[in-house]
Amino acid sequence: MKYTEMTSEELKAEKAQLKKEYEILKSRHLDLNMARGVLSVEQLNLTQDMLGVLKTQDDCITENGTDCRNYGLLDGIPEAKKLFAEMLDVDDDELIVGGNSSLNMMYDTLARHMIYGRDGVNKPWATQGEIKFLCPVPGYDRHFAICESLGIKMINVPLNEDGPDMDEVERLVASDASIKGIWCVPKYSNPTGTVYSDETIHRFAKLKTKADDFCIMWDNAYIVHSLYGESAKQMNLLKEAEKFENENTVYEFASTSKISFPGSGVAVLATSKANIESIKKHISVQTIGADKLNQMRHVRYFGSLNGILEQMKRHSAIIAPKFKLVDELFEKELSKTGLCTWSKPEGGYFVSLNVPCGCASVVYSKMCDLGVKLTPAGATYPYHNDPTNSNLRVAPTFPPIDELEIATKALCLCVKLATLDILTK
Repeated sequence: MKYTEMTSEELKAEKAQLKKEYEILKSRHLDLNMARGVLSVEQLNLTQDMLGVLKTQDDCITENGTDCRNYGLLDGIPEAKKLFAEMLDVDDDELIVGGNSSLNMMYDTLARHMIYGRDGVNKPWATQGEIKFLCPVPGYDRHFAICESLGIKMINVPLNEDGPDMDEVERLVASDASIKGIWCVPKYSNPTGTVYSDETIHRFAKLKTKADDFCIMWDNAYIVHSLYGESAKQMNLLKEAEKFENENTVYEFASTSKISFPGSGVAVLATSKANIESIKKHISVQTIGADKLNQMRHVRYFGSLNGILEQMKRHSAIIAPKFKLVDELFEKELSKTGLCTWSKPEGGYFVSLNVPCGCASVVYSKMCDLGVKLTPAGATYPYHNDPTNSNLRVAPTFPPIDELEIATKALCLCVKLATLDILTK
């Protein structure tokens, strides 16, 4: 029977029983972690052999004769540019291959806009007064942290099943020149698993904005990260934007952080050729070039996009059962509340759980008391301010599956207790 159908006495009896279960679980002094999208040891081991692929001097020489052990090639080695251009379906000269962190590249992109303006033509954002960014919610906390650190005001936009609410996006950007951009995770969004529709992407490509230095921050972090079979097909934003002469607005990011090693992967930025030339002028002052040996390791190990896709099949074999377990336990334990919903992602790294209004922070606190780490309530909204205090991000990938089962059952227990606290008032 669902909680919404129980009598007051039945709800109180249920709460009393669950409190006993909670105290028993608390006495176990758990130390479990389902807070962030961290790779498990088994996933890290998949790529261990990559570390030994460069054995001789010849292994370190690029096709244009550059020795990766030395200086040079500011925008990446040619082999890496070809590999990731294939993955993102862009031209080699529309891409910069960098270090291990796409987040670093995103931060630098906005920092350049703040300091120099776009293409050195538009005024620096820092001289234009209040700057605003649109943030589809729920969304990625690190995107929000970048804006907050740079003093950029964030505006919530609802994230629907096919992507951001484009009616709202179009209305806002058409009327306010201080709105300079939008964050997007177009495939298997963090945390909902949303896949943007082609219609949504088309509307982004032809977006008319009052600001002439607007940018679309297209964080394609999960472009090949399917859980169950072939990755979802999507329209290519950069190519579609070229049809409307809007390609300078597009900044697409990706990395191998969840393909090879999060701490030692390769990050890439794809954008228009004009933007690439402008960016190279600035980064030439920052660095002589990223770690070319690491880029070469990835090229030698994966060889082609097909090699990357085969790797992702091995990843999904490890983590898909974990997502299935979480969904089964939510279905078994939380459906009885009649008040909870959750996403059923086909890819990516997270499950978005919606609990009754006002409960998310209570659930988080109860989980902390049990010794189970969870992403803090509110983290999926700018300024950590979830207006309904109802969304929680669940990351199933890191714990071994037996620990994940304990952690998920603990989460279900905390959600039910928090729900019953409201229903029995």
